[in-house]
Amino acid sequence: MSSPQIRDQKTDHLLTPENSVVIIIDYQATQVGSIESTDKYRMVQNTIALVKLARVFRMPMIVSTVNVKTGINGPTIPQIAHEVKDLPSYDRTTINAWEDVEFLEAVKATKRKKLIIAALWTEACLLFPTLDALKEGFEVYPVVDAVGGTSVAAHEAALRRMESAGARPTSMMSLICEIQRDWGRSETVPGMLGVLAGMGNGVGLSVGYNQKP
Repeated sequence: MSSPQIRDQKTDHLLTPENSVVIIIDYQATQVGSIESTDKYRMVQNTIALVKLARVFRMPMIVSTVNVKTGINGPTIPQIAHEVKDLPSYDRTTINAWEDVEFLEAVKATKRKKLIIAALWTEACLLFPTLDALKEGFEVYPVVDAVGGTSVAAHEAALRRMESAGARPTSMMSLICEIQRDWGRSETVPGMLGVLAGMGNGVGLSVGYNQKP
């Protein structure tokens, strides 16, 4: 069996390493600790997996925090900060990252229209930039199992509002498969399997068990 010639990675209507940017917003201790809509450990593990996926496929990443310089909040939690330590972190006072000049410039400098976003909380720091980005013609893909809200109702209402505005929710498993797309692209398979193995879910455990020593 053989795969067809790979589609143009920049114009593909699906997500590819060449047409997407990964955005991580406000994974700070206060925000993580206040999540009530999902399991916080699993959420953080999925966010780490998202960052590692971007590394494997050499996708640009943008990291932002809120109120670190003002002293109100701490920095990005160590589990994630370790993975992005070589990247700038755009600290803001605005709840809506899209209203921060440096953050917005960083997004637009990538020249990519497909935004894969994970942010806390769903009902604020994910919702607001998503709505603004959609209005400006970007495609936005919230990673639903890497985000959380202060309640189940707040999280779900925000996702519905984003989706009704045109957002395209995705999950980590779907995203991994969409970015890899073809097992025949062997150069990224080991890294992709490493991301899966580190997620700690059923698929990840199965992949980890079957990795060659």
